[in-house]
Order: sequence, then C-alpha cells, then structure tokens
Amino acid sequence: MGERPVIGITSYVEQVTRGDWAGQDSTVLPHAYVEHVERAGAIAVVLPPRLDADDALVAGLLARLDGVIIAGGADVEPSRYAAVPDSRVQSPRPDRDTFELAVARVTAQTRQPLLGICRGMQVMAVAAGGTLEQHVPDRVGHDAHSPTPGVHASHHVAPVDGTRLASILGTAVLDVPTYHHQAVRTHPGYAAAAWHEDGTLEAMEDTAYPFRLAVQWHPEAGTDTRLFDALVQACSVIQQRG
Repeated sequence: MGERPVIGITSYVEQVTRGDWAGQDSTVLPHAYVEHVERAGAIAVVLPPRLDADDALVAGLLARLDGVIIAGGADVEPSRYAAVPDSRVQSPRPDRDTFELAVARVTAQTRQPLLGICRGMQVMAVAAGGTLEQHVPDRVGHDAHSPTPGVHASHHVAPVDGTRLASILGTAVLDVPTYHHQAVRTHPGYAAAAWHEDGTLEAMEDTAYPFRLAVQWHPEAGTDTRLFDALVQACSVIQQRG
C-alpha cells in the first residue's frame, strides 16, 4: 500500500477569542473538514490564505500536495467577476479570493484532484470566467438555501444522470446540508451535475480531469462521506500511476 494522500484544505483568517486572548487574528477552519478527510484515509493540511499569492507561489505549494479542497466561507468579491456588489454581499476577503482563485487556476494546469464546497464552487466558476448570482432569494422567492443565520438547513438536490457526481452519489434525490445565499450563474468549462428544484445549480464538474468537482452544499456538515471518499480515491489512483 502506498503512502496516504495529502489533501490541502483552504481556510479563513478571522478574529478569534480564546481564554485571555481577545480578537486575535487566527487561521481557522471547521474541524469537520479535517475529520472527513482523515476518515477517508488521507492526511489533512490546512492552507492559510495569502494576499500575495500568485500562480507561481501556489504551484510550489501544490507540488507538495496530492489534492485540494476549496472550503466554504464568505462571498467572493463581485469585482472578481466584473459585477457591482449587491448591498447584501458579505464583506470581502481579498486574501482568500486571491489565494483560492490561484488554487483553482493552478490545479487546472497540474490536473490535481480538486473538490469545491459552497464558496469553493463559486471560486472555481469565477476562476474559469464565470459569474455568480449575488442573492438567490431574489430569484426563487424563498430562503430555503439558508433560512437561519449560523445554522445549516437541509434541502433536496437532484444529481444529473450520467455525471461523475451521479456515479458517486446516485441519481436519486438527496437531502443535503445547505447554507448559502449566492450561487453560480455561469460556469465556462464545467457541466451542470446537480440542481435544486427551484433551478439553482447545486453541483458542477469537468470530467476532462481525473477529479474536478464542486458542490454548492456542505457535505462536511453531514454524514454522507462519499464525496470525500471519492476525492481521496482519485488522489490514491494518481499516486499509484505516478
């Protein structure tokens, strides 16, 4: 058996209070991401964002990894896709935008397995020249995608038959953890892989790559481990071939 794959997971820099230390800038990530990656048989490495990241720096970093997860988080700054910000867009995180857009671009060159989760899916679309829907409730007329601040909700998604996502999760309608008010509008190079019943794109993929897939929901917040298993398996196959 080969060595366990090493999966990098992008993260946040946020002010954290712990003990006597108040408002300390900290690199943070919900530990559920790490737990899922480790349970699937890989080693998890947390990747802090860098405002000075360019493709060369990121390429050097990714050379040390077998795969990457672009994690969920705050909205992508609308200027990144040439849009004027809606008043409900969250405060920008330029360090995450810069770093994660570079991760999406570089993995397209290295062909390393990549899984985008919620914001991660949106980053992947923007890096490919796509655009985002800045406030989904304006179109759908409900808030089922994120009804309660700070709490994951659950809603249905329908995988598209014949996609890689369907080969992993099946074609039956799924209940998935959700927390988002934005969504991917256009996604050059990616095929739609799942939909919500209200017409919101819930997953996309590019099967020209060994594993390049993104979901709008939050699998790390649920008990279905199959997406993480598939990512780690894709990394293991590439290791064996290499």
